[in-house]
Amino acid sequence: MSDQILKDLQLFQPETTLTIALLLAILADLIFRRSKRVVPFLTMAGFVAAFVVLLPQFGVNASVFGNMIAVDSFAFFFKLIILLSAVLIVVFSLSSVELNSPGRRLGEYYALLIALTLGMMLMAGASNLLMMYLALELSSITSYILTGYTREAQDSSESSLKYVIYGAFSSGLMLYGISIIYGMTGSLDIYTINKVLAAGNFNSLVLLIAGTLALAGFGYKISAVPFHFWTPDVYEGAPITITAFLSVASKAGGFAMMIRFFKVTFIDTSVVTLDVGKWASLQGFEWYHLVAALSVLTMTLGNLVALWQHNLKRLLAYSSIAHAGYMLMGVVVLSNEGLAAILVYFVVYLFMNLGAFYIVMLIANKTGSEDIEDYKGIGQKAPFVTVAFAIFLVSLTGLPPTAGFIGKLYLFSALLDGGWIWLAVVGAMNSVISLYYYVKIFRNMYLRSSDRTEKFVLDFSYPQKLVVFVLLFPTLLFGLYFTPLVQFAQASIKIFGTP
Repeated sequence: MSDQILKDLQLFQPETTLTIALLLAILADLIFRRSKRVVPFLTMAGFVAAFVVLLPQFGVNASVFGNMIAVDSFAFFFKLIILLSAVLIVVFSLSSVELNSPGRRLGEYYALLIALTLGMMLMAGASNLLMMYLALELSSITSYILTGYTREAQDSSESSLKYVIYGAFSSGLMLYGISIIYGMTGSLDIYTINKVLAAGNFNSLVLLIAGTLALAGFGYKISAVPFHFWTPDVYEGAPITITAFLSVASKAGGFAMMIRFFKVTFIDTSVVTLDVGKWASLQGFEWYHLVAALSVLTMTLGNLVALWQHNLKRLLAYSSIAHAGYMLMGVVVLSNEGLAAILVYFVVYLFMNLGAFYIVMLIANKTGSEDIEDYKGIGQKAPFVTVAFAIFLVSLTGLPPTAGFIGKLYLFSALLDGGWIWLAVVGAMNSVISLYYYVKIFRNMYLRSSDRTEKFVLDFSYPQKLVVFVLLFPTLLFGLYFTPLVQFAQASIKIFGTP
C-alpha cells in the first residue's frame, strides 16, 4: 500500500506543489508583514513550480488514490489553462488600484487565490462523485471570500452574500442528485457507475432527475441558465482580478468536471459507431437533448440581457454566460471533434476575455468608472490600449482574423458534422446579436466626445502595455496560425474516457 501511495503522490505533484505554496504564503504573510511584494512573488513562484511539474504528465493515462482523481491529457489541458490564468491574475493584481489601496493587507488574498486554483485543478481531474463535490466546494468557498474581499466597496458584501446563497442551493441540489445515483448503482466511481448503468437495470425517469440535479452543480460553476443568477452581481461587486479569474479558470474547471461526468457516466460503451471518435449515449437516457436546450437558453439569455447593460463588468458577465452557451454546443455533439472544439475555444477565450478585463481594470484605475458612457472619447487618449480592447471585443464576437473566429469555426464545424444544423443556426444568430453590444463600446471610444468636465490622463506604464501585448499577440496569432493549437486539443482527448 505504501508503494502505491508514493506512486500516486508522484502523479499528484502539481496539486502538492500548490498545497505547499499555500502554506508558505500564509507563513510569509505572518513573517514579512511590512513587505507587500513577498507573498505575491511567492504565489507566482508556486504557480510556476506547479506548471513545471505538470508538464511531464502530458500523455499519461492513470488514476490515483483509488480512482478518485484521473491523471490524463484531458485534465492536463485544463490544468494548463487554470495555471496560466492564475499567473496572469497575479500580474493583474499587482496593477490593481482597488486591491493595493493604502493599509490593505493582501496576504490572505494571495493565499486564497492559491486555494482557489488548487480546487479548480482538482475539479479538472476528479473521477469520483464525492471528489467532484469536494473540489467544487473548495473552489466555491474560496470564491465566496475573494468576491467580498474589498469590503469597503458598496456592492462587494452584497455580491458575496448572493454568491453564497446561490452556490449553497446549487451544490445542495448536486449532492442530492449524487445521492440518488449512489442509491441506484451503489458506487461513487464514475467508471463503475457506467458499468452498472450499461447493464440496463435503471429507471429512466429517476436517472433523468438525478442527472438534472447533478447538472445544477455544474451549471452553477459554468454560469449556465438557469443557474446563472449570481454571475452579473458577483462580477460587478468582486474585484476585477477575481471577476476575470472566475470568468475563465472557474469556467474551465466546471466544464472539465461536467464533460468527464457525462462522457464517462452516461455513455454506452457497447455500441460501436461507424465514425471513429463518436460515441452513443445510454439507451433510454438521451441527456444531450437536455444540454442542447441548456445551451440555447444560456447563449440567448446572455446575449439579449447584455444589450441593456451599462456597466462593463456586468456586460462582460452576460457575455461570459453567452460564451458558456457556445461551449455547451460542443458537448451535445457526442464526438471527439466536439470536445476538441471546446478545448480550442477555451484557449482563445482565455486570452481575449482576460485581455478585455485587464483593460477595463487599467481604465478603471485612471477614471474610477466602469460605465460604458465614461468611455466616450478615450480612443484618442490611449491609442494602443483602446485598439487592443477593440481587438479583444472583435475576437469575443467571433470575427476574423482573430482567434475568436477560429474557436467558433471549430464549434460550428463539429455541430454541422454531427447533424445539429438548427443549433449551429441559433449559435450564429446569437453571435450577430453579440456584435451589437460590443459595437456600443467602439462607438463611445471613437465616435463620441466625452461629457466629463474633469480631466483625466490615460497614461499607462510600459509593463502594463507589455501585459496587454502578451494577451493581444496570441489573440491575433491563433486567428492566423492555429494548427498546433488544434493538434494539441485533439491529442488531449484522444484516449479521454478510458479507465
